[in-house]
Amino acid sequence: MRDITIIGAGVAGLFAAWHLSQRGWNPRIIDRNGAPGPHGCSWWAGGMLAPICEGVTADPLIARLGGQAADDWAQVTTVTRRGTLVLALDRDRAELSRFARRAPGHRMLDGAALAALEPDLADHRHALHVPSEAHLDPRQALADLVTALHDRGIAIETGEAQPQDVTGPVIDARGMAAALPDLRGVRGEMVVLCAPDITLSRPVRLLHPRHPLYVVPRGDGIIMLGATQIETEARRPITARALLELLSAAYALDARFAESTVLETGTDLRPAFPDNIPRVTVRGRVLHLNGLFRHGYLMAPALARQAADYLTHGTRGELIHED
Repeated sequence: MRDITIIGAGVAGLFAAWHLSQRGWNPRIIDRNGAPGPHGCSWWAGGMLAPICEGVTADPLIARLGGQAADDWAQVTTVTRRGTLVLALDRDRAELSRFARRAPGHRMLDGAALAALEPDLADHRHALHVPSEAHLDPRQALADLVTALHDRGIAIETGEAQPQDVTGPVIDARGMAAALPDLRGVRGEMVVLCAPDITLSRPVRLLHPRHPLYVVPRGDGIIMLGATQIETEARRPITARALLELLSAAYALDARFAESTVLETGTDLRPAFPDNIPRVTVRGRVLHLNGLFRHGYLMAPALARQAADYLTHGTRGELIHED
């Protein structure tokens, strides 16, 4: 087996370790905070595996390479394959029409079809369904990845490490801490609610010209709200404005959200390059896996696969950038 050191135990580092372990590599994982937790942006993700919906605004490469993510994740964790619902309020119906023109493989729903799919959304009249998409619980996925690696004899070490501190090939998957040129932080904020009176079985995207919202069910009445995307590297708790916008949009989706309990709020910085496409940046023996932006769980498998292909066979995939 070939040894490799992976610095960073977020979604990119862990998936790379798992993928490389299947290729005959022996990964050593080091993270300054140890196992995954609220100290990393992977913890605060929505967990949507939605290449078509993301492709409406993202580069076509995201939709194409992210199309295999659900199958990849299903090898290590539970993936729910019930598609994505995209809704718009009556006043924003034009937003839904614009979205539909750029979302292949969708099915338009009238009120009756929507009620049959998600009875708790029966009050809405304009929606589309992307049946091929999926979602997962990101925190459970991280835990399952850790377990899968442990079963292969791979543990996560707690400690500080820089690529120059170790010998042999290195994967640097530290996100913002890698301080790569052109890498910027894009602040994301989320809210987790307990809404036992609202039952959803798939992610819902509510289109809005100013405050788009995604709603992801986590089971047992737990629902995650997200979608803020702020061009700042300020690390601080959620702002009152963001909380107000998220809750107001959720209330517009279903007024019963007003009676839900706020379980937690979270913020972190998504590392992104100017084109918002992740990269495997090759610098000698060090491969930097970074720039996942808002596509962490969607693109981590593709990023890991291309890194493994490069290390194993010298293959230069579309995400490979050699300095």
